[in-house]
Amino acid sequence: MHLRVILPVLGDSLVAAVRAEVAHWAAPGTRFDVVTLARGTASIESEYDEALAGPGILERVAEAVEDGGDGVFVDCFGDPAVPAAREIAGFPVVGGFEPAVLTALSLGERVGVLTVLPNVVPMLRSLARRHGVETRLGAIEVVNVPVLGLDGEGEALVELLAARGREAVARGQADVLVLGCTGMLGVAEAVRARLADEGAPVPVVDPTAAAVTWLERAHRLGLRPSRTTYLEPPAKHRVP
Repeated sequence: MHLRVILPVLGDSLVAAVRAEVAHWAAPGTRFDVVTLARGTASIESEYDEALAGPGILERVAEAVEDGGDGVFVDCFGDPAVPAAREIAGFPVVGGFEPAVLTALSLGERVGVLTVLPNVVPMLRSLARRHGVETRLGAIEVVNVPVLGLDGEGEALVELLAARGREAVARGQADVLVLGCTGMLGVAEAVRARLADEGAPVPVVDPTAAAVTWLERAHRLGLRPSRTTYLEPPAKHRVP
């Protein structure tokens, strides 16, 4: 399988960390590359950011089609431009939200999300409605750390996530937790272990892990986006 990972940000500062994380989860037969945007934003933390990043994401998806790719992971929990990407790609495309939340729904009744800033909470609620899972999405807790600040938090980030997750579990608003930002790299197991030690033995789903393995499974099964949902765009004049 050839997987294109689209990191929907400007600049290459996050590429090495994302490449290492994807390599950790990818199967031995999966080849992948990581690309960033030529135009967009430094990070996606609002609807405005998502709208600005959309054209750059779709440019990279079109390149993946031309390169003969087998799948695309848009490396953001907000799933930016994913439905549009499925219209122009003949292979599976996912962001971080859908595979992580659908995985979590198979592990417990109520799903809680641990995310970055209050700005993204309405976006996540909207995604839940789009996917018809709003009645099982419980707490959305924020740690008040911006995406570009996550890398420097280390153990402090684990403690913040565990504290917010513990509160959600205690209130009965989460039986499974999902890390609500793909920039929360390599901390899911530490958060799960911390919660288990503190009497809250719940699964913690890593969105990058869920996305990569989801795409690999779809490729192995020979599945593609449905053309009765994601129809090819009608031919017309467009300014790319």
